Amino acid sequence: MLESLGLDELTEKVYRLLLTKRDLDIQDIADELSVTVDEIRKTFDQLAELALLRPSWESPGDFRPVSPEAGLQALLQRRQFELVRQQQQIAEAQAAVANLVSEYADHRPWGVRSSTDSLLGMDEVQARIEELAANARSEVASFMSRGAHDPRALEAAKPLDLQVLGRGVAMRTLCLESIRNDPVTLAYAQWLAQNGASVRTTPTLPVRMLVYDRKIALLPLDSADSRKGVIQVVDTGVVTAVLALFEQIWSAATPVGSAPARDDHGLSAQEHQLLKLLSEGLTDEGAARQLGLSQRTVRRMMAGIMERLGARSRFEAGLQAAKRGWL
Repeated sequence: MLESLGLDELTEKVYRLLLTKRDLDIQDIADELSVTVDEIRKTFDQLAELALLRPSWESPGDFRPVSPEAGLQALLQRRQFELVRQQQQIAEAQAAVANLVSEYADHRPWGVRSSTDSLLGMDEVQARIEELAANARSEVASFMSRGAHDPRALEAAKPLDLQVLGRGVAMRTLCLESIRNDPVTLAYAQWLAQNGASVRTTPTLPVRMLVYDRKIALLPLDSADSRKGVIQVVDTGVVTAVLALFEQIWSAATPVGSAPARDDHGLSAQEHQLLKLLSEGLTDEGAARQLGLSQRTVRRMMAGIMERLGARSRFEAGLQAAKRGWL
């Protein structure tokens, strides 16, 4: 009840007891509250620091409690003064931030100058992401279009994620199915889900993408190398189309906490997508890149599919898969 004034639960109990039963010594108080003498000594120290306990004039070496009218009123006034001072500091800080934002607006490399703006280099992109995350109010939707991620990058992202989720902003993240093969990236996705985000996986994703409050989208300049920079899009039609693509993939994706489903043929969505990519003429390298897997994993998956089909070659596997309606 008095925690805002600096008294924890035990200290408040001790103070109340001292006010009503002044003949108790430290051992009596410890017995009364079923705690140790050391704990009571700590509460005495705390009460003395708060000026709620003072040396006794009548019994040198003992202490006397200060009345609530004098002691708690003084603490309350001190707390009120601190709050007023903090409010003044916040008001001064708000004015300083507003001035800095106004000064910086003319020099920052992005802004709503047109329906699309280019942000070049990772530093510029990260700075914009931080600003958009700080100002997000309703939703952040994203594609994580890589399988394994740099552990340092994932750890660096957590404080920003917590900042967004802590404000009650909805966060929906689509990851590649292949993150289930990477313990670090999977652990990050599970951490997101545990902290309030909605995370799903899907076999393939088109590009890395972020959409803030259904108004601003960040898309890569080069889908093969996201480090080159991004395009910031505010055009309503483009953002609506990007979100429609997101919703389409989201509806068929698997929650990160669930096992991937298999179709009537016993194929997982990832295996089905691998067959589709190879049937379209992609190499193992190209299919691996699309799925966020290593070429070795792709070959192992294909070997398992061939075994189930009873095929001795990939050509025969393609014929068998088509014959059975797997494609």
